[in-house]
Amino acid sequence: MPWRGTRDPYRVWVSEIMLQQTTVAAVVPYYGRFVAAFPTVAALAAARPDTVMKKWEGLGYYSRARNLHKAAKIVVGRHGGELPATVDELAALPGIGLSTAGAIASIAFGRDAPVLDGNVKRVVARLLGIRGDLARPASLRELWDASRTLILPGKGRETALALMDLGNLVCTPRSPRCPDCPLGRHCRARRDGNAEEIPLKVRRKPIPHHDIVVAVIEDAKGRVLIGRRPDAGLLGGLWAFPGGKREEGETLEAALAREIESDLGIGIAVGGKIGTVRHAYSHFRVTLHAYRCRAFRGTFRASRDAKWIAPSRLADYALPRTNRKIADLLSDAHP
Repeated sequence: MPWRGTRDPYRVWVSEIMLQQTTVAAVVPYYGRFVAAFPTVAALAAARPDTVMKKWEGLGYYSRARNLHKAAKIVVGRHGGELPATVDELAALPGIGLSTAGAIASIAFGRDAPVLDGNVKRVVARLLGIRGDLARPASLRELWDASRTLILPGKGRETALALMDLGNLVCTPRSPRCPDCPLGRHCRARRDGNAEEIPLKVRRKPIPHHDIVVAVIEDAKGRVLIGRRPDAGLLGGLWAFPGGKREEGETLEAALAREIESDLGIGIAVGGKIGTVRHAYSHFRVTLHAYRCRAFRGTFRASRDAKWIAPSRLADYALPRTNRKIADLLSDAHP
């Protein structure tokens, strides 16, 4: 973990944001590229949004990148470019919740602040033998209180790192290494033999699936149309080919023509299929179908969030993973 040897609050902050809902293995290469491109808070604050999103491309949960950028501007504008050291001030910044604030305050500034990320939550729940839904307010209060009692006075950084590593390496979600655990003699779950049953596995609803259609619209110069997705929605801030979701009973081609006319005000001739890409998000799955298209009717509703670019320039823009695969297919067809 390249961030483990630093006490630089900025780098600790970047690593903690990247590690939200993402594995260490996935974060490592992104972290190195990101801090090389933006070595300071000021450098990040001064960067263009598209540049920030491009460096984050592929890591997912893109609101993290947008909030990191917003927070950097606040740190520069209100805190003189220095990340605040208290949990309350940190938690007031976009994208930083109480656990992330506690992690930054303890790891970067040595504060005796509790943390409760996914790994620590699991460790504490097993220590206490909490078998219910950990998302319940009563369970969360109990977990936070216990996390505070585990901090050795004056050792906030060491305690936070130890608990995180314990959850990552020993007290794992499946097949925990209970015989190797330094807290084993204090652990109720080990005593009761039910460590793997904690936390409670909440039954999930069936994951829905959607067919998504996108148009690679080419103009007379061979350029293709892309648009920027709204910040507030899924994959916000990324550029993508225009399109949308197929409704029940529609053919893929009809759905694509409807979406393009509705969004862009033009009729299109749907041509050959470029490719199909399958992808799973946290709460649903998609199959994306991409077609070559040409406009033949209507007036294109121009927007500052849409532009015509040469296919070779698609590499310069941050695209969703599904769209990146379509862009790669275009590059293979036109090297």
